[in-house]
Amino acid sequence: MTDENLAIEQQIINAIRKLFTKRVNELLLDLPFHVPIIDFGDNGCGHAVSPIITLNTCESTEKERIIRLDTYSLIITFSFPDTPESESHCYSYAASVVKAIRENPTLDGIVEKVSVTSKKVIPPKKPSYGDVWEFSLALRVIVEEMN
Repeated sequence: MTDENLAIEQQIINAIRKLFTKRVNELLLDLPFHVPIIDFGDNGCGHAVSPIITLNTCESTEKERIIRLDTYSLIITFSFPDTPESESHCYSYAASVVKAIRENPTLDGIVEKVSVTSKKVIPPKKPSYGDVWEFSLALRVIVEEMN
């Protein structure tokens, strides 16, 4: 099945996955220290991270409704075990993802625009008790309405 036959929501998720596994991983590998790469297969080896991607429709502005643009909210969540490097990993992913999105704000022409609306690093509630670090990134995706 080609991308043109998929629903726009699935095309957006596929484009984000491609961006992460290609450009974001390239940026992570260029860092002077080791950061696990992104892999959506999540083999549990500890050498890769598999973020959770959630896509929802969201409120459009009046202008977006008039010129027939659909808007989506995309939440991407990374979880890491509590280690001394976990906090720096969160900030490394944040910087790499934001840079990759700024370099490709249309996701190779699939959307009109992607913008980062928030970044949040959440430390474990109880350090050293098996809790995890989380990094959450919210994106706003604008797509031209299909006829």
